Amino acid sequence: MGFTFYFFSTIWNSPWTAQVSAFLVGGILLFVCGIFFVRCAFWLRRGDGTLGFRNLITMNDIYSGRIGLFATTIAYVVLIDRLGFTLTTFLFLTSSMLILAKGRTPVFITMVSALMALTGWAVFIWAFDTRFPRGWFETVMKAALANG
Repeated sequence: MGFTFYFFSTIWNSPWTAQVSAFLVGGILLFVCGIFFVRCAFWLRRGDGTLGFRNLITMNDIYSGRIGLFATTIAYVVLIDRLGFTLTTFLFLTSSMLILAKGRTPVFITMVSALMALTGWAVFIWAFDTRFPRGWFETVMKAALANG
C-alpha cells in the first residue's frame, strides 16, 4: 500500500492518460489489499491467525520456492540498471518460472521467457520509447534497427 501511495505521488505532473492508468491500477491494488486486511481481521477474530513472527520462515518456504522467488526479485532490482530491461526481465522470468515449476520443462520455460522479454522490449522500449534501463541488448538492437 505504501508503494501505491508513493506511486500516486509521482504521477501528479504526468499526462492525464498516464494518471488515469496509474490510478486505475493503483485503485485495484488498494482494493485487493483491503480485501486481504478484511480477511486477516476475520482470521484474527476466529483465532486462526496471529500477528507474530514465529512462523515467518518455515521449511515450507524452502520447499515451495518462496525464498528463491524473493532472491530473484532482489536480483532483478539490483541488476536491471547494469544489464538493461530486456536481459534482466528474461533472466528473472526464466529463473522464477523454473523455481515455480521445480525445474521441469526448462526449454519451454526459456522459450516463453524469451518471447515475453522480447515482447516487453518491442512494446516498451522500441515502440513507446519509455525510460526503462538500457543494456547491451537494447544497444545492439538500436544499432541493428538503425542500420537496417
